[in-house]
Amino acid sequence: MKKLLLSVMLLLILGLTGCGNETSNSEDTAKVKLGIIQIVEHPSLDAARQGFLDFLKEQGYVDGEKLAVDYQNAQGDQGSLQTIARKFVQDRSNLVLAIATPSAMMMANESSDIPILITAVTDPVSAKLVKNLEKPDTNVTGTTDMNPVKDQLKLIKEIVPNAKNVGIIYNSSEINSKIQVDVADQAAPELGLQLRKVTVTASSEVMQAAQSLVNKVDAIYLPTDNMVISSVAAVLKVAEENKLPVITGEVSSVENGALATIGIDYYQLGRTTGEMALRIINGEKPQEMAIQGQTGTDLVLNLQAAERMGVTIPKEVQAKAKRLIE
Repeated sequence: MKKLLLSVMLLLILGLTGCGNETSNSEDTAKVKLGIIQIVEHPSLDAARQGFLDFLKEQGYVDGEKLAVDYQNAQGDQGSLQTIARKFVQDRSNLVLAIATPSAMMMANESSDIPILITAVTDPVSAKLVKNLEKPDTNVTGTTDMNPVKDQLKLIKEIVPNAKNVGIIYNSSEINSKIQVDVADQAAPELGLQLRKVTVTASSEVMQAAQSLVNKVDAIYLPTDNMVISSVAAVLKVAEENKLPVITGEVSSVENGALATIGIDYYQLGRTTGEMALRIINGEKPQEMAIQGQTGTDLVLNLQAAERMGVTIPKEVQAKAKRLIE
């Protein structure tokens, strides 16, 4: 009799445990599994990620509740990037946010099924992520951060009217950087500028690249290159020591000590991408969703950097600035 009672109690306990697991699994299934793949940490990419998550949170998709976020950063390593992308495929992520062109290309290479939202990608068509901007016709959509390269070069002439030679440092293996340099090549002659290009293949080479431009250029221009911007402090050190103005392709570098930019707001770009993610969660297909960009750009000047670099920014340029960092 005792054995019978023990068996009945054991069955009841197992039954209750099974019910508990079923509820737990049901709750996990209800959450949207979001993978975030980012090539490297730097303020612009981090801001885009934060804008994306903030928008979803405002819509009720909070990590740990309706959302399960798996954020992975490759720290600039291509091998790690591939491992992360494959992990998201194996984990059957419902949605992936790919931040920056290398991340987007790797993720798209690993999956043609999972909806992929991209942000901070310069040219999704050239990167072969989508067939065209209006109708991607792939599992990829999102936002582009194509910045006004010509206007940024023109800004150099407005701040340093006598500038003739401009150095550009970039990673030649980043397609987003090559596209911007091609645009700069086309724009420079019209502005009376000659470009001196220096390529790098690792973050450790950035300072040496900057040093190679000393006494050869009147200013340095940095496109939105993930490798170079993640090591912008090295460029700024050389620039300040040698009184060279540094114009960048994005705002965060100006906040961190570069001289100026006419750039986009990456936080807002991330929020726009978040809006697109919500549409996919609600049933829309990335194949039918046009790539979006940011229509407005802001002139941002760092007056402290100007002093350190020995530059006097004309009053008329300061008057046009959306923001002055003093």
